[in-house]
Amino acid sequence: MRILITGGTIVNEGRSFRGSVIIENDRIAEITESQDTPRGTFDTTVDATGCYVLPGVIDSHVHFREPGMTHKADIDTESRAAAFGGVTSYFEMPNTNPQTTSQEALDAKFALAKEKSHVNYSFFPGATNDNGEFLRQLDVHRVPGIKLFMGSSTGNMLVDKAEALDTVFALAAEKQLPLMAHCEDTEIINRNMAAVKAQTATDDPDVTLHPQIRSVEACYESSKLGVELAHKHNTHFHIAHITTAKELELIGENVTAEVCVAHLMFADDDYNSLGTKIKCNPAVKTVDDRQALREYIATAMAHDSATVSTDHAPHTLAEKQGGAAKAVSGMPMVQFSLPAMLTLASPPAGECRAVEQVVQLMCHNQARLFGVDDRGFIRKGYKADIVIVRHEPWTVTQDCIQSKCGWSPLEGRQLEWKVEQTICNGHLIYNRGEFDDEYRGEEISFRNS
Repeated sequence: MRILITGGTIVNEGRSFRGSVIIENDRIAEITESQDTPRGTFDTTVDATGCYVLPGVIDSHVHFREPGMTHKADIDTESRAAAFGGVTSYFEMPNTNPQTTSQEALDAKFALAKEKSHVNYSFFPGATNDNGEFLRQLDVHRVPGIKLFMGSSTGNMLVDKAEALDTVFALAAEKQLPLMAHCEDTEIINRNMAAVKAQTATDDPDVTLHPQIRSVEACYESSKLGVELAHKHNTHFHIAHITTAKELELIGENVTAEVCVAHLMFADDDYNSLGTKIKCNPAVKTVDDRQALREYIATAMAHDSATVSTDHAPHTLAEKQGGAAKAVSGMPMVQFSLPAMLTLASPPAGECRAVEQVVQLMCHNQARLFGVDDRGFIRKGYKADIVIVRHEPWTVTQDCIQSKCGWSPLEGRQLEWKVEQTICNGHLIYNRGEFDDEYRGEEISFRNS
């Protein structure tokens, strides 16, 4: 199978140029830097005139809810949503049911994805207070890293014992695996919740108080402890869904950060209109925090310290009812993350520069920081994971949503960019509304260790 993508602007490794991409089977065979159409025989020609040709997005933080919570999401529906949004690879999180804290549970997820996932996949194994032996035996070429909950977790995934934390950080360093951590101090959160309940005389305070409960202090103190342990053990520490300006001071030697699309798009004044639809953990915080995050990712382009992901976390609308205590946290975002980021990065930065920056944060840096094999770049010999986007305004409506939960906090919002085609391993899986439901993605491999 030979595919020609021609007429578009290729964006890769800090450059934008007119050219063509030739795909043979599942890999990129040639990249030409010319406005002329290459000669040859092709099974499919994709006319990308007026469009931008990007590497497929790698989303390193999603919750697809399978197994155990498939009433609101599953690997089939959410990987479909990913393909519609130009996401060709994802890393899924371990807090499913059962939790991915054993080899048996990890193997079961890989088997499910092989059967059901429309795009490429891998899974984070999760740390607990007592599963060091499992982590020690991990195949580093199959997983992107280890996921650690340093606070705010369900079940037995909260790692809060000093000895256990030392063990997890040491094991991650020994295995040369990134350690991605959810950093919120549980004691501070519990104290804040008790104080707010007392002040408001209710067991379910208004959602506008969510960032006061899951406060800057709760995030910073937990992240600070993680950074101290990372320096002690020489561990690559990746702070998940960073939300505060203060935490950005911690980024440095062997400490990198993930910023999520929701925390770049929303701020605390949006609770008044969107309510619990934007309730997530850590909380969406102030306008100043959001601006600091935006400025950070703009400068992070130069030094590879940041990734942008979604923390895609679907729930039913019924589960989102209530306030800061009762409504569940999390929102679906994987289908709209790339158009949303391109919209945020558009004027006044200028289209070409904006697209290059987004590609760096959502494709290149993801591949580099997690050691992804042969993906995340448009390079000869690499897997042909490619997304084609057009600068064209459109409005998110309920009928276009592919996630099983059926809603989005972006409904009614105009985005300035849209996904035209998604190619996964050389296969045109999404084409202007048409979707190949039969295609299955591949297990991702890693260069770790």
